[in-house]
Amino acid sequence: MLNKLVSHNDDLKRLVEKGYAVSVDSNYLVVRDIPYLDSNKELQTGAFVSKMIVKDEIQVELEDHQVFFCGSHPCELNGSPILNLGGGPTTLPLKSTDLIVQRSFSNKPIPGPPKGFVDFFEKIDSYVTIISGPAINLHGATPLTFRFVDEVSDSVFKLRDTLTSRAEIGDLALKFKEEIIAIIGLGGTGSYILDFIVKTPVKEIRGFDNDYFHIHNSFRSPGKLEKEELNKRKSEVYQKRYEEFRHGVNVHSKYILADSMEELKDVTFAFVCVDKGASRSEIIELLIKMNIPFIDVGMGLDRNDDSINGLLRTTYFPSENAQEILEKKYVPITDPPDDIYRNNIQISELNALNACLAVIKYKQLKGFYSSNSNFNQLLFNLDNLHTVDE
Repeated sequence: MLNKLVSHNDDLKRLVEKGYAVSVDSNYLVVRDIPYLDSNKELQTGAFVSKMIVKDEIQVELEDHQVFFCGSHPCELNGSPILNLGGGPTTLPLKSTDLIVQRSFSNKPIPGPPKGFVDFFEKIDSYVTIISGPAINLHGATPLTFRFVDEVSDSVFKLRDTLTSRAEIGDLALKFKEEIIAIIGLGGTGSYILDFIVKTPVKEIRGFDNDYFHIHNSFRSPGKLEKEELNKRKSEVYQKRYEEFRHGVNVHSKYILADSMEELKDVTFAFVCVDKGASRSEIIELLIKMNIPFIDVGMGLDRNDDSINGLLRTTYFPSENAQEILEKKYVPITDPPDDIYRNNIQISELNALNACLAVIKYKQLKGFYSSNSNFNQLLFNLDNLHTVDE
C-alpha cells in the first residue's frame, strides 16, 4: 500500500527518496527512526505519527499541522525541554507493537497556509529540524535511515477506514475485533442492521433470509436500487451489495430453524428481525439453547384516521437469563388468529430507527458507547417521540 501511495503523492515520494523511514499504520502516516535527546542528553529514537486525509485509494493529503510523537519530551543540547512545541501528553492506538504514542506536538509556522504546512514533506522536515537538531549536533545521529517498514493491517475493510483514524477511536473499534454477528431476517429493519454492522469492524457477519427481493423491499432498505436486483434472493442482493466494501460478509438463502445449530456455530451475538411469532419462537429457543445473547426487534404501526402511530421495540436477551426475559412476554412468540388481516405497515425511516436502537444497544453492551441503563426492553413511542425502558 505504501508503494502505491508513494507513486501517486509527490510529498510522500520526496520523504522516501530523502531517506525517511516512512510507513502507514491505521491510516496514519508514520515516520520512524527520529533521533532526539532526553533530559540526560542521551540519544533516543522516536517516531512521528500524522493524520492523513484519504481522498481515495491512491491520493492522500495533509489534515493539519500537528503530529503525535512516540517518545519522551525531546530536549535541547543543555538537557532542557525544547520549547514552543505545544500539544501535551496523549495516547493513540496503533497496530504496530513498536509504536507507543506518548504525546502530541503543535508547532505551526507563521505565516503559512491554513493547515500550517504545504504538504507532508514540509511538515516532517520542519519537525525533524526542531526535534532532531540537538541529537544530530551532539551525537551525529541521522533520521535518514532509508529503512523500509511494511504496513501493518488486519482490517476487515477493503477500503481504508479513515473515519476511525480521523476520530481517534481505534482502541474502541478493537472491541469488535473477535465478534461474529448473525442477522436473522433481512426485511426492513434487518437490512438496515446489516448495513450498520457491515460498517462496524466485526470479524464476521452472517445474514439469513430465504425470501426474494421485490419492489416493496427497495422502499424499506438502504442503498441504491439496481433493477437487476428485483426478484433475486435477498441473500444474493445483499452479498453483492457489500462484498466490495469488506471481508467476512456471508449472506445465506435459508431460514434459521430449530435444528440450525451448524449455521450459528461460533456466533457471539445475534439480531432477530422476523415478524412472525411462530418463527421467532423457534429462533429464540435455538439461541437460548446455544447460549447466544441476542436482540429481538419489532414494530407495531397502525393507521389512526389520517395518521400513523405505534411503537418500535428493542428487546435484549442476555445469555445468562434469556429464559427469564422470554417469560416476561416482551416479545410475541405466537401469531394471532386474525394475523392474515393485519396491515404490515413498515416505513424506511422507522425501520432505520428501529435498527439504530438495536445496534446502539449492542454497541453499549460491547462498551463502545457509554450507558447508565441496564434495560432489557426499550419502547419508542411514535406519538410523542419518547422512549420507555424496562
